[in-house]
Amino acid sequence: MRKPIIAANWKMHKTLAEAISFVDQVKNSIPSPEKVDSVVCAPFLFLERLSNLTKDTNLKIGAQNMHFEQKGAFTGEISPIQLRDIGVDYVIIGHSERREMFAETDETVNKKVHAAFAHGLTPIVCVGETLEQREAGSTNAVVGAQVEKGLAGLSNELAKQVVIAYEPIWAIGTGKSSDATDADEVCGYIREVIGKLFDNEVAESVRIQYGGSVKPDNIGEFMARPNIDGALVGGASLEPDSFLQLLEAVKQNG
Repeated sequence: MRKPIIAANWKMHKTLAEAISFVDQVKNSIPSPEKVDSVVCAPFLFLERLSNLTKDTNLKIGAQNMHFEQKGAFTGEISPIQLRDIGVDYVIIGHSERREMFAETDETVNKKVHAAFAHGLTPIVCVGETLEQREAGSTNAVVGAQVEKGLAGLSNELAKQVVIAYEPIWAIGTGKSSDATDADEVCGYIREVIGKLFDNEVAESVRIQYGGSVKPDNIGEFMARPNIDGALVGGASLEPDSFLQLLEAVKQNG
């Protein structure tokens, strides 16, 4: 049975003081990692401090992006070596906002996935379709291609460790969320694609999150579906109480 994973994506929110306050309020109330993996993906500036604050707790820290190179003349970028050096465990790769606003491509996503694994980071790989693509009936084609290109070249053992976040772009930050049945169907299709790329064992091992206006009052609907293993959460992860409620709902569902 796959273990659920809830990852907070704070995006460009919070000051350092606010981030510290959040972690101080939640770190001792995080459920056992036997029940659920709990991750906070914070802005780069806060990662080292939060990593130090969460040592010997059940809360893991993730980055929201990284470069695929180890070092070099890449002004403003952060390398996987730098992230791992300060205790980061996870990294979000290929979020739709990175793809749309910062020219992320399936090819750079793939390079980053390989770089993450090479340096001991677990990638959370985001895939998802626009409203226009959904209305055109292209969801599976779009999402399937993103998965195929993003995971290309991985060994079966590494592929098992990938976390996929299915985030329909039209549902991110809009207050709209995909119907749980529809979301599960797409996540099931992602699992089929992974099975064809690798094998059924890999497909059954990979954890697939749903993301897109997930809240404490609707997460249970998604977690009750067989192909959804957690959530990548934006706005509802910014307040300590809301984040803990999400984790508690997932723990109870399990």
